[in-house]
Amino acid sequence: MNSIWYKTVDLPKFRELGGDIHTDVLIIGGGMAGILTAYFLQKAGVNYILVEKGRICSGITGNTTAKITIQHGLIFDKILKSSGTEAAKKYLSVNKAALDKYEELCKNSDCDYEIKDNYVYSIDNRKKLENEIRALDKIGYNAELCEKTELPLKIAGAVKFANQAQFNPLKFIGSIAGKMNIYENTFVREMVGNTVITDSGKISADRVIVTTHFPFINKHGSYYIKLYQHRSYVIALENAQKLSGMYVDESKKGLSFRNYNDLLLLGGGGHRTGEKGGCWEEIRRFAKIKYPSAREVCHWAAQDCMSLDGIPYIGRYSKNTHELYTASGFNKWGMTGSMVSAMLLSDMVTGRKNEYEDIFSPSRSMLNHQLFINGIKATLNVLTISKKRCPHLGCALKWNNAEHS
Repeated sequence: MNSIWYKTVDLPKFRELGGDIHTDVLIIGGGMAGILTAYFLQKAGVNYILVEKGRICSGITGNTTAKITIQHGLIFDKILKSSGTEAAKKYLSVNKAALDKYEELCKNSDCDYEIKDNYVYSIDNRKKLENEIRALDKIGYNAELCEKTELPLKIAGAVKFANQAQFNPLKFIGSIAGKMNIYENTFVREMVGNTVITDSGKISADRVIVTTHFPFINKHGSYYIKLYQHRSYVIALENAQKLSGMYVDESKKGLSFRNYNDLLLLGGGGHRTGEKGGCWEEIRRFAKIKYPSAREVCHWAAQDCMSLDGIPYIGRYSKNTHELYTASGFNKWGMTGSMVSAMLLSDMVTGRKNEYEDIFSPSRSMLNHQLFINGIKATLNVLTISKKRCPHLGCALKWNNAEHS
């Protein structure tokens, strides 16, 4: 059940921590966000260490569809209504900077980087697309409302962002991570102040950055209530369609399309974790109808942290943790989210003011209808009777029949 990326590259290997050590900055978590942060700190001459519980990029980064785009669904109309014009402009600007930084770094990396147009389509809600176009006009971004696409679907329309990108994320990581100060197979058991306890030694640090997908320290930040998890599924097909662009449905339950070399990566079947969804079977049924000559090469799944308002949490872990930072809640857009995190966090831990800190602050207002939904579901899970319980908050565990987990 490994993704196609694992079949294309052997990532560099790093030693396990062997004893107690001190560093100026400790990064916990070796996915795209953690490694890019380490990359920027290394370029700045900062003394840092990155620790990863297993192999680098063995989590969500290794299971992404690896689209690099500033078009995160129909996000700009949402931000405009919830946070105003200035916030929407800043969100656009910093993600454009992230896209440009990838282009710069990928010039020196054999990572199958390709410029592609990105499309967010809707099957039945043209009004949502028109609202997004109006929002983009208001903040000065020139997007296109398309009537048709090359997809084998009848759609209400699609919003097109030209000149976005896609790549092989593990080839990219392999090209930049080789000489980094990384310890693999170093699992953080506990954090006491600014010292982390692992099975093979203690690490004390002046500043700590947590890039572990879900922030694991429960006593700060209330992430257990302001994040929820969404599972999604991908199959890679031979003899399917060759697309000129990248596509995603505006609905969380819709389909995602992109090519990698001669393969079509078809995503979908998504559901909130612990709930029922279409899983791989839903995607396979679609492929059987639309691409009857195709053959499945591999399949995999990913899990995304979804924030309350559609904007990631990047910055100080909470108001009261001045030397503890995090990055999470990328809402399925982890490639640009990781780059934004790395640029923002590397500035913050080195004392440089970053103009985008306020939009991404994890301590911003939690007043959102999604908070109410998360609260109800968490309460129901705590009250549900089951033999197996989650060690995090004691919620009931539910069986994922598709993945036997």
